[in-house]
Amino acid sequence: MGNTFGQIFRITTYGESHGGGVGVVIDGCPPQLEISAEEIQIDLDRRKPGQSKITTPRKESDTCEIMSGVFQGRTTGTPISILVRNKDARSQDYDEMAVKYRPSHADATYDAKYGFRNYQGGGRSSARETIGRVAAGAIAKKILHLVAGVEIVGYVKRIKDLEAEVDPNTVTLEQVESNIVRCPHAECAEVMIERIEQARKEQDSLGGVVECVARHVPKGLGDPVFDKLEADLAKGVMSLPATKGFEIGSGFAGTTMTGSEHNDEFYIDEHGEARTVSNRSGGIQGGISNGENIVIRVAFKPTATIGKEQKTVTQGGEETVLAAKGRHDPCVLPRAVPMVEAMVALVLCDRLLYNQAQCKTLKI
Repeated sequence: MGNTFGQIFRITTYGESHGGGVGVVIDGCPPQLEISAEEIQIDLDRRKPGQSKITTPRKESDTCEIMSGVFQGRTTGTPISILVRNKDARSQDYDEMAVKYRPSHADATYDAKYGFRNYQGGGRSSARETIGRVAAGAIAKKILHLVAGVEIVGYVKRIKDLEAEVDPNTVTLEQVESNIVRCPHAECAEVMIERIEQARKEQDSLGGVVECVARHVPKGLGDPVFDKLEADLAKGVMSLPATKGFEIGSGFAGTTMTGSEHNDEFYIDEHGEARTVSNRSGGIQGGISNGENIVIRVAFKPTATIGKEQKTVTQGGEETVLAAKGRHDPCVLPRAVPMVEAMVALVLCDRLLYNQAQCKTLKI
């Protein structure tokens, strides 16, 4: 039913926005990995609501509880269950949406598919579902770092038409976390924050682009034809709420170049390894990682649920208007950064374990 992701490192997320809680079950995690709720909480705190003046004011600590799969601080090799309980749901804010469809939201399509939906906060279509992904992504990041030294850094590249110049090869997590919009370009970040605050005042919303780099990715991850690494990455990040576009490397800008301009020429580095002079391929060639930095961009639409009055219809087919109530992000981008990082980590971890699937154990 679309709730499970991955082949070797498999995750299944569960729960609804206004239910008892949300979480994830992780299967395929190697045993004897040292992990704690405190480590996982770091990324959950980056995703949680109410963290700044430009995010939803819903107050949730998003405190995670490891329910199974970890004993004496180490993974056992059995399924890991992580739960985050909902604390600050205001279900009454959604009474009107029980019969009125929110424009560009999942309300109408869920009714069309199932004939029934959880309208409180959007149920499974709510971004609270991504809590499980981020929790699992924190574990995937640790495996990638310990086994291969992989480092994953996401950041806000663009808000509406304001784009920051950022070098994905050198950007650091500290730079990203230095401001509430998670844009490592300080001057752009200030303007982005102002625009998001203005959109909130106008009961409107803004979209943008998250860029993400994965460094020190081993060569050879991914398979030809249908299981290309960029296809897996595209599916992973495009499964996130509000996503509308995916690029890798040069992306659509590469279509304006000639082959001689676009090709990544080779050279031999000081270690005798074949490397590329440029990286317009974005770290993947022929669907397989080539050892260069993997650089992707993900487009997020403006938040669908807004306070402005809009034309819509009811379940009964009557035309009406809706000014949505509730607490919503005027821009999802700052909180989407750890979500994108998580999906990139999940894909790369799954592919790393897939490459080593014939080994009895993975040395952590």
